[in-house]
Amino acid sequence: MNRQHFLQTTLAAALTAAVGAQTRRPRLLLRSSWQTANIGDIAHTPGVLHLLEQHLPEVEVRLWPSKVDNGVDALLRRRFPQVPIVQSTAEVAAALAECDFLLHGSGPSLVAQKDVARWAQETGKPYGVYGITVGGLNDATVAVLNGARFVFYRDTVSLAHAKERGCTCPVQEFGPDGAFATDLADDAAADAFLAAHGLQPGQFLCCINRFRLTPYWLVKPNVAYDAAKDARNQAKKEADSAPLLDAICRVVRQTDLRVLLCPEDATQMAINKEMLYDRLPTDVQPRVVWREQYWLTAEALSTYRRSAGLFGHEMHSPIMAIGQGLPAIVCRWAEQTSKGFMWRDIGLGDWLFDLDQPAEAARVADAVLAMAQDLPAARAKAAAAREVVLRRQRETMAIVGQQLASTSHH
Repeated sequence: MNRQHFLQTTLAAALTAAVGAQTRRPRLLLRSSWQTANIGDIAHTPGVLHLLEQHLPEVEVRLWPSKVDNGVDALLRRRFPQVPIVQSTAEVAAALAECDFLLHGSGPSLVAQKDVARWAQETGKPYGVYGITVGGLNDATVAVLNGARFVFYRDTVSLAHAKERGCTCPVQEFGPDGAFATDLADDAAADAFLAAHGLQPGQFLCCINRFRLTPYWLVKPNVAYDAAKDARNQAKKEADSAPLLDAICRVVRQTDLRVLLCPEDATQMAINKEMLYDRLPTDVQPRVVWREQYWLTAEALSTYRRSAGLFGHEMHSPIMAIGQGLPAIVCRWAEQTSKGFMWRDIGLGDWLFDLDQPAEAARVADAVLAMAQDLPAARAKAAAAREVVLRRQRETMAIVGQQLASTSHH
């Protein structure tokens, strides 16, 4: 019996015994759901909920979100009807009193640092962090991380940075972004969109363009216009879009595949049209579809499942694609966090391109075309990366379970 299997069986026995010996199941409070203007930020939560459901089915889970507007509330309730969503002051107070363990979900940082600190101060109960990126850590954040039972970083660059900054949490390891485990689906919507635009399953690639810095002032009423960010976006959009434009033209001209231009966040339909669709040569444009509407994670993921693969300037659509065993190529730049380096951590370093390096930017179209011309090889590579992710999910969830088993449930 290998160590991992031993850990999982002894853990299951310990949790079962704990449940049997006491009057109720262990209770976990998941602090997650940061925003809804981005299907990746939406995906963190169903991903971690799916992992908890799969690996720790004996645990009672409650969700404490920041935002579940724009239809995300219904999306989560449909997939996880057994998980209460805790939002009012009274509900949050009850969850703090009644839950045994707080788990901070995946995100671009320790997003809910204040709430984790509040949990520690008010309850004295244990907490852990699941799949975050960190950079430029301050002393207050280091202190909160050091109080955790475990911290899983979604890229090893973050892990090294945390250790350099004095993070001494007893368990600090690479732990994949929760979004890898997202399994939402809206097959009816995906099928209707494909039919309306003449896209055949397995016969198209998805492509996502974006600005360097998300212009949230275009889609969020409470976000002020930022002239400096806008200037940077306008200065870089031409050079950043060029490798994608080149890749689209080559895929359309040299393979039978079509291309779907689709968004990861609500600001991207416009840049997809302006910098890609409107610039396509007349022989290429008829085989490219521009999606005009933003969508939610369920429809997006159902569409990705029907595609042959994905490429572009985003992170979470590729994460969800690899989670389904689909090939995905990622472009990054200095303005983003170190999250892109997780591609190296799961064995996909040659599908990661730094657009600040002209030599790397020049190779993007070659890589996309190679993927498109040998889909079986690309799928095998994606499947190998997915296995790395699945193994780490099992190992990290075993640690979550151990910490829950060691807390008392009265």
